[in-house]
Amino acid sequence: MSALAAQQGALLAALFTAPHAPDAAASEVSLASHLHTPWQRGLAAYRANGHASAERSLLAAFPVVAALMGEDSFALMARDFWHRHPPAKGDLAQWGQALPGFIAGNAQLDDVPYLADVARVEWALHRIAGAPDAAPDPASFALLSSTDPETLTLRLPPGSGAIASNWPVASLVNAHLQGEPSMEQAAAKVRAREAEHALVWRQGLRPCLRACTAAEATLVHALAGEESLLAALDAALAQDPAFDLGAWLPAAVQSGLVITAAPLARQPD
Repeated sequence: MSALAAQQGALLAALFTAPHAPDAAASEVSLASHLHTPWQRGLAAYRANGHASAERSLLAAFPVVAALMGEDSFALMARDFWHRHPPAKGDLAQWGQALPGFIAGNAQLDDVPYLADVARVEWALHRIAGAPDAAPDPASFALLSSTDPETLTLRLPPGSGAIASNWPVASLVNAHLQGEPSMEQAAAKVRAREAEHALVWRQGLRPCLRACTAAEATLVHALAGEESLLAALDAALAQDPAFDLGAWLPAAVQSGLVITAAPLARQPD
């Protein structure tokens, strides 16, 4: 290993080690052994810049989590997360996937039991905003009247999916980001412990979120997994025998949730 690579490795180890962690002293000793100039002030500056970057990055991806926690608590969590789950890539916009699990495992946040699921929904919205574009193909829906549904599927915008929660997470996120439902209505749903499935997709360039039924969530999950239309519908009907594909599909197409009908890439045996 070159001297420069050793210096860089020691700096990264010291940067991502929390100042009061048990191994902080060892990482700083290692850093000092690779440098021949005063380094404490520089390390402090790098750490402060890293903490600020962590807060900005997570705030951009998780604004509702930040609002629910409060500015100071969110900043402290962002710094802790920075040290425990340091970014593996240079693009901080891709960092934060582990935050829902980090929140769920943090006993200090047990008094906000829905916070981890809110983070899951926000990460899904954040990721779908950068998902590949996929143009709708209205003419393709003619296949629905001429093709066996066992050999056909419906395609959703890349990154679409549904998140199940024991809490009204779609209502909570939309109350903060869209103002609908109202904060009072969302709070009432939290008090009633209303479970929701949060449906995430993108209409054009706009990430979208709404609550959906378990049957619709099951259908979306199957279609996102490139199951046939018949298999997806059977799964939805197993959740709710009253699920009506004929009523669901036009609204799904209009909202941009379904963009194309296409033959299955792999045909059934």
